[in-house]
Amino acid sequence: MNLKLNSHHVEITPAMHSHLENKLTKIVHHFDQVISVTVNLSINNEKEKDLHNHAEISLHLKGKDLFAEAHHGDMYHAMDLAVDKLDRQVLKHKEKVQNHHHASPKNH
Repeated sequence: MNLKLNSHHVEITPAMHSHLENKLTKIVHHFDQVISVTVNLSINNEKEKDLHNHAEISLHLKGKDLFAEAHHGDMYHAMDLAVDKLDRQVLKHKEKVQNHHHASPKNH
């Protein structure tokens, strides 16, 4: 898995990097055809201070790209929310791929 981190008005600490890698390994365990992951972390000037941390994650799979974003007051929580959204998307995609390839032929 190729991980690319980008930030805007945020300094990515080693703790943030390792936290994100640990969370993303959960997705790789569910679906091993992850090619690359691009993460954009930013702090926006939102009117609501509870939502000013922004995490966007793009996941490039074999044959499909998935995207999730989340806003929260805490950057770690925003990253967790985005990873959880992606995890659900990956499981749904995996189910579709497996159902498609393992469909039994119809008997006529």
